[in-house]
Amino acid sequence: MASNVVIMAAGKGTRMKSALPKVLHKLAGRSLLQHVLSTVEALDSRRTVVITGHGAEAVEAAVAAPGLQFVRQMPQLGTGHAIQQASPALDVAQQTTLILNGDVPLIRAQTAQALIEACGGQRLALLTIELADASGYGRIVREGEQVRAIVEHKDASDAQRRIREVYTGMMAAPTALLQRWVAQLNNDNAQGEYYLTDIVAMAVADGVPVVATPAAGETEVLGVNSPAQLADLERRFQRQQAEALMEAGVRLMDPARFDLRGQLSCGQDVDIDVGCVFEGEVQLGDGVRVGPHCVIRNARIDAGVQIAAFTHIDGAQVGSQAQIGPFARLRPGAQLAEEVHIGNFVEVKNSTLARGAKANHLAYLGDATVGARTNYGAGSITANYDGVNKHRTVIGEDVRIGSNCVLVAPVAIGDRATIGGGSTISKDAPADQLTVGRARQVSLSGWQRPVKKAK
Repeated sequence: MASNVVIMAAGKGTRMKSALPKVLHKLAGRSLLQHVLSTVEALDSRRTVVITGHGAEAVEAAVAAPGLQFVRQMPQLGTGHAIQQASPALDVAQQTTLILNGDVPLIRAQTAQALIEACGGQRLALLTIELADASGYGRIVREGEQVRAIVEHKDASDAQRRIREVYTGMMAAPTALLQRWVAQLNNDNAQGEYYLTDIVAMAVADGVPVVATPAAGETEVLGVNSPAQLADLERRFQRQQAEALMEAGVRLMDPARFDLRGQLSCGQDVDIDVGCVFEGEVQLGDGVRVGPHCVIRNARIDAGVQIAAFTHIDGAQVGSQAQIGPFARLRPGAQLAEEVHIGNFVEVKNSTLARGAKANHLAYLGDATVGARTNYGAGSITANYDGVNKHRTVIGEDVRIGSNCVLVAPVAIGDRATIGGGSTISKDAPADQLTVGRARQVSLSGWQRPVKKAK
């Protein structure tokens, strides 16, 4: 069933104690509001309206997308006042309007769809849940099984505060009736605000059925009002993701020390140690082993790769059976073929390494093409930047680059060439030859080391 969707995202979030608008704080690498918008993408929404207020320009710039409409609530005078601002933007041809909160990021599409269907363009459908501690939530007041009202916590009596069933802040309403109801709201309450929840009593007075749709679980309806709540929701969400991966066969050393901030797809027999962070889109092939405290972002790791501790991989492709780390860094554009070895404190940027190439320690490869089975020595670097432009280094197959070499790009090293340790190579080195580019070693007899002068 098609509907309007309204997302309330105008609040300042005073308890966050931050200059950043609350809905732009991040959960699992994405803003709270972006999580809600991703849920809406799975619905048949003909019009999506985001209500902004505090930090409106920043919020709108952060999530702007084709077809997304923004209305502003200035000043912020309550949830009812927010919907009053959105009311003229609603498509009256859509019989149902779904109202979501921009600071409740984990609402599931299935739950949102169930609300839309419960409304059906004819009923006021409220998303509710029973909480052990309902402090701060509006209470669902019933007569028998019928919902008669929502009473805000600050306006509730002691008896009403003992009610465990609460309103989550999300509802679906008949569009035309919603527009009429919000136009009639007043601010005669303890806070002097316009409460959207007051439309429940209006629906009852109009004889419109008010139905409660229960949420599947607490996590999907929890809002964020403080750094502590954000941290709690982060851990809940990460646990959900970890459990889904383990259910699919991934072995996590400790699901409590796992962070996924994007999408992770895994083959069979993947092992992930503690403290690892995955960002963007990451693919791990069959039998991949990821050691502790690695950060992997927007990368494809093929079957059988071993990634040792404290390795950072960003925007790279790693071929099967490669060995990476520990303390290695693969930057964007790094493309490693099968059986490549990248060892400790080696950095690779925008470079291609063919099958079996090795750089085992303390090296830098930037803007380079490295042939098969080449061995790149410790302490060697490609000097790829001349202060203005970057240049490429081409190294052939079966090359041996000695320790502490500088390859000054643009330069080419021929197949099976050997570069003597400590060389600075600024001209092409021919194939099948030893090339050395260093000062001749000299020992001076009679030389004396300087000594400090007496004071």
